[in-house]
Amino acid sequence: MNDDIRALVERYSKPVPRYTSYPTAPHFHSGVDARTYARWLGDLPKHCSISLYLHIPYCDRLCWFCGCHTKHTLRYEPITAYLRALYAEIDWVSAKLGGGGRVTAIHLGGGSPTLLTPEDLLGLKAKLAASFHIADDVQISIEIDPNDLNEGRYDAMAQFCLTRASIGVQDFDPRVQKAINRIQSFEQTREVVEAMRSRGVSSVNLDLLYGLPFQTRIGLERTVEAALSLEPDRVTLFGYAHVPWMKPHQKMIPEEALPDKYERFSQAQSAAAILVEAGFDAIGFDHFARPSDCLAKAARAGRLRRNFQGYTDDRADALIGLGASSIGQLPQGYVQNITATGDYSRAVLDGQGATTRGYALTPADKLRALAISNLLCTFSLSDRDVSGFGAAGRALMSEAEAIALTDGDCLVEMRDGVFRVTDRGRPFVRTIAARFDSFFGQGTARHSAAV
Repeated sequence: MNDDIRALVERYSKPVPRYTSYPTAPHFHSGVDARTYARWLGDLPKHCSISLYLHIPYCDRLCWFCGCHTKHTLRYEPITAYLRALYAEIDWVSAKLGGGGRVTAIHLGGGSPTLLTPEDLLGLKAKLAASFHIADDVQISIEIDPNDLNEGRYDAMAQFCLTRASIGVQDFDPRVQKAINRIQSFEQTREVVEAMRSRGVSSVNLDLLYGLPFQTRIGLERTVEAALSLEPDRVTLFGYAHVPWMKPHQKMIPEEALPDKYERFSQAQSAAAILVEAGFDAIGFDHFARPSDCLAKAARAGRLRRNFQGYTDDRADALIGLGASSIGQLPQGYVQNITATGDYSRAVLDGQGATTRGYALTPADKLRALAISNLLCTFSLSDRDVSGFGAAGRALMSEAEAIALTDGDCLVEMRDGVFRVTDRGRPFVRTIAARFDSFFGQGTARHSAAV
């Protein structure tokens, strides 16, 4: 790494929000509750499109790097009990929608949704079909832990009409895997990819991480090359967020083994270069997709969006989160469910909504959200983008111009009313986006990862 790049990393590789929402989740509050959410659901247009996210907060092993809301279990009884509560919430939401809405996307996340038995997975499919109007061309995706799977589960996912499988890899280096308690061989991963392909799943995504303990640039390059040999349609390259004050199990990871910010940057840049050289389109700052993939097509057409799953081509009017800790995004704002599974279950089984906090968007929030989303999705922001916000939009573009004028590192530029992040600035786009976050500043930085 030359001195120029090293200086940029020093100045701009700071912890900033991932901006999967704006305002970010740490700013949600209890003023938005189940009554608010019920009203928001009832106000959705009858013909709106809906995306469903279902959270299964259980794993049969706890990966020490994980930042998700999940818990370890070696018994299936807690999952059976949880599904009863999840069904109750589905009934509650369906009743508030009053038969309105059309589901165009379903995503099962966790935790490990592949822990569900084939019978329970197909029972969940039937419950959703009975409770919502599901579009004929609905896109269905699931997060997969290869260690959970067998032929019965593969077949059940096929019967669920899965269209995309997202397979957690992280890194194939055995030393790294041991340090994060995620033992998973290349052969296991290949078996899952082949099983998905043979059952007609049209899109396979592999999740990789950089910044892990004992990880090196050369080691990550080997992992990327191995991943490419599986011919995925998409690859996500996330930076590991070490937040042991939020996730105590991360204390099991030896901090002295974590790469420093310069090594993290080198890992990310080197892995990205290999993916692009292999023919993948770079999507935003952490996704890669083959040009034929719908995500790449959406990016080229200017239809790329960002939500709690990362970059997406999902254009639904509302994202409804189901399950403990799930977050929903509606035109009026954000809602989040109770995190503790016991409290969540009691609330929904008592016939109440599970919403415990959220955020009602103001016009100023919507403007900043648009600005940050555009920067993260297209690396640009124009007068036209914010024209619907009147004087507030013009003021924001004046702020953008001031940012460009004071940029001495050639990370951004302003030409003909368009604010652009340069190729040099793209690795630091989240830090640049945070400049527009004038209402909250970088108050969420402690809860986020560095570049």
